Parts: sequence; structure tokens; C-alpha cells
Amino acid sequence: MLYAYIVASAAITLFSGVTTASGSIWKTPLMLIGCFVGFVIVHAAVFFLAILAVNPKKKVPKAQTKFLRAVIKYTLPAALTLARVTVHITGLEKVPEGERFLLVCNHIHNIDPAIIIYALPDAELSFVGKKEIEVTMPFVYKAFKGLNCILIDRENNREGAKAIIEACRLIKEDVSSIGIFPEGYTSLDGNLQPFRNGALKIATKTGSKIVVCSLVGTKEAIKNIILHRSHIYLDIIDVIDTADNTNTNELGDKIHAEMLENINNRKSNKGE
Repeated sequence: MLYAYIVASAAITLFSGVTTASGSIWKTPLMLIGCFVGFVIVHAAVFFLAILAVNPKKKVPKAQTKFLRAVIKYTLPAALTLARVTVHITGLEKVPEGERFLLVCNHIHNIDPAIIIYALPDAELSFVGKKEIEVTMPFVYKAFKGLNCILIDRENNREGAKAIIEACRLIKEDVSSIGIFPEGYTSLDGNLQPFRNGALKIATKTGSKIVVCSLVGTKEAIKNIILHRSHIYLDIIDVIDTADNTNTNELGDKIHAEMLENINNRKSNKGE
């Protein structure tokens, strides 16, 4: 999107006639920069207003969710470029097309959902996240509600059961695919933690496939943001058909092993 703004700014500058006007040697770059900054400001305003317009206490209309997804789709690449973050993605060809699925991933930073949405902008993902963001991150809370995300009290088993039911409804009614972080919490040391396998019922109860992926580098990227170029690695590892196995403990063990192996390999080989 930033490159599109650069091209548009150059076109406006060229056709405005400023390049042939008196004093063009300094007017031209000023107009070019001014147009670009103007585009960025308008885009940022649209992004913030689209999220602020969400009323989390009411059901978000489908049209509003669709518009918000479109705005986020074109905002994330620009934001990552400005932050000097490069996301390396592998295995996209494995992701099922034309059907809803459950995506599972390790969790190392709060920006993990944004990176996954960046990688899969048309998957219409809704995440299951922590209820605390309603208080700690009210802006993110509005965005989550606008994307049909499900927020739960992670220590309340009844809330967990309700979340699974709601996630199943979203898949069955073709509202969205679901993204979960089965560790339950962000990993403080970056290492993969034990899974809460109960969340995999979202896939077994709906008969949907499980897309297994892993993230490496999000925590480091935030530490280095803007100051240094950073790299994040998102690997789509496997797609599991739950028709072959509905035992959530067995599925959890398989996914954990695949994810752990991939994360260790990625940490050893990143940068190659």
C-alpha cells in the first residue's frame, strides 16, 4: 500500500505542473512528500475510525466486519513496512480453500494475531483471546469484537465451554474460521508450553480441518521495532483432517510435537 501511495504521489506531483514551475527544484520534492504524508494520514484516520466505530456491546453488522477486515488487510503490510519488519511465510499452499478451519499456533507476543492475519488476510479469522484486553487494551478489544473474536476468562472452565460452543457456531454458520493459541498464555521464555487440548474440540465437533502453524521472532521484532530491521517467521506446518481422529489428547500431542520440532528447526536455521 505504501508503494501505491508513492506512485500516486508521484503522479499527482507530475500532473500538477509543479515540476515545470519556477522554483520546482524544491517545490517538487516538497509536494511529493506532502502528498505521500497526506495519503498515510488519511489511511491511518480510516483505520482508527473503523475500529473506534465498533460498539462492543452490540452485535457488529456483517458489513461493518467486512469493511474492518478490508481496512486491516491493507493496513498491516504498511505498518510492518514502516516498522521495518519482514514476515517470512512458508506453507501457504497447504491452507484449505473454500472451507472453514481451526488454526492453532504457539503464542509468544500480543502481536501474534496481527501477524497471522497479515499472512492469511482472506481467511476471515476470528481468534479466541483473553478477556483482560477489555481493560488493558481497549482499542484492541474493539478491533477483536469487530472481527467476531471470542474473549474468555481463561481460568473459568464454564467460560471455556461457552467459548468452544460460540467458536463452533461461527464455523458452522460460515461466519469465520477460528484461530487459537492452545498454550493458553504467551510464553515468557519463548519456549513452547503444554497445550490445553480441550480447545481442539472446536475442530472435532465441527468436522473442520486443523491448520498447524508456528511463529518465531515476534518478541524480538517488537524490541527492535524501527531501530533495526527485524524478521518474523510464520510456517504453516501441517493440515490435519479431524475425520481421521477425533481424540483431542492424541491430536494435541501430535500438534505439539510437530510445532516443537518446527520451532526448534526454525530457531536453528533462521537467517539462512
